[in-house]
Amino acid sequence: MRLDRLPTPALVLDFGRLRANCARMTAAVAGRGVRLRPHLKTAKSIDVARVALEGNFGGITVSTLNEAEYFAGHGITDILYAVGITPDKLDRVAALQRLGVRVTLVVDDPGVAAAVAERGAQLDTVFHVMVEVDPGEARGGVAWKSDALIAIGRALDEGDGTELAGVMAHAGHSYAARDLASVAAVAEDERRQAVGAAERLRAAGLPCPEVSVGSTPTALHAESADGLTEVRAGVYMLGDLFQAQIGSCAIDDLAVGVLATVIGHRRDKGTILIDAGALALSKDRSTAGMPLDAGFGLVAPAAGGAPIPGLTVDRVFQEHGLIRSADGAPPFDALPIGSRVRVLPNHVCMTAAMYDRYHLVDEAGPDPLAVADVWDRTNGWGPVAV
Repeated sequence: MRLDRLPTPALVLDFGRLRANCARMTAAVAGRGVRLRPHLKTAKSIDVARVALEGNFGGITVSTLNEAEYFAGHGITDILYAVGITPDKLDRVAALQRLGVRVTLVVDDPGVAAAVAERGAQLDTVFHVMVEVDPGEARGGVAWKSDALIAIGRALDEGDGTELAGVMAHAGHSYAARDLASVAAVAEDERRQAVGAAERLRAAGLPCPEVSVGSTPTALHAESADGLTEVRAGVYMLGDLFQAQIGSCAIDDLAVGVLATVIGHRRDKGTILIDAGALALSKDRSTAGMPLDAGFGLVAPAAGGAPIPGLTVDRVFQEHGLIRSADGAPPFDALPIGSRVRVLPNHVCMTAAMYDRYHLVDEAGPDPLAVADVWDRTNGWGPVAV
């Protein structure tokens, strides 16, 4: 199988870049003396997970119960479900626990904490639950100095069906930083608030064995991990143009691209048409307003390598993408109809979500167009048979 014969659009994953990205994060976190719990919400693949877990303790993070069931079905037994739980989902969690999987949950509401404890007792199981702390993103979580923190911790500790497993925080607002000093400052604020929450719980006589934080930028650029037990990060495995803009990786580190076919030339309009549009690339414009506005993606040769200078996917329709050149007319002769390109994504999580498999290549190998393997992904939210 070769890239020049694949049906397009198709999702391409470079193994060499994936492995290098994973090794870099593993070394960065290990150097601070804490565990790395890779977040698989972007990769959604057991094969990618196995690479990410090399040199780590074996626990993972997920963002859907579908992912939890999928990875449990492939033998992973330590899973943090990092989205606030509601009682209606607990039967699925209990089913995993009966199979020997430790699923850690998160809550940020005293009433929900009590309901989880009650449901655990009804199901004759004990749910492991963390209190989510908001370190400044203003999404989920409670303030580390709030009364709610202690109320939730007490409800979990005293409930017959729950165990207080610790605290967790996610500094997603690190993505708004535009230099590494700002990322480091957000990372320190995240660490300080998570550790402060843990200290308040302990001072109230409550256990707090785990203190978990993370995002790809803060995991790479934090200056201290004092008081933490683990770090979570995920997009670092694959990388994207937005992460390259904020300094979490370089464009040369991007491991995923969308293989597309040139299907038309509009010389009168100065555009090249490809068969990858909004559904294949996503409509995320996360690099808009940044030093390098990548449109809906940068255009690289099908075999990989550096992006073709000046070319971006400037506009997308459902199944069409329009390539323009910042330097005038695009290279019509170099990209004839029927030729292939690889589009590097703005936001790899959104782009990859439309595909059920990766086509594995190795740009540094003897034949960069050769597809060495196909790795399946899981998608959606429904139950997965375990």
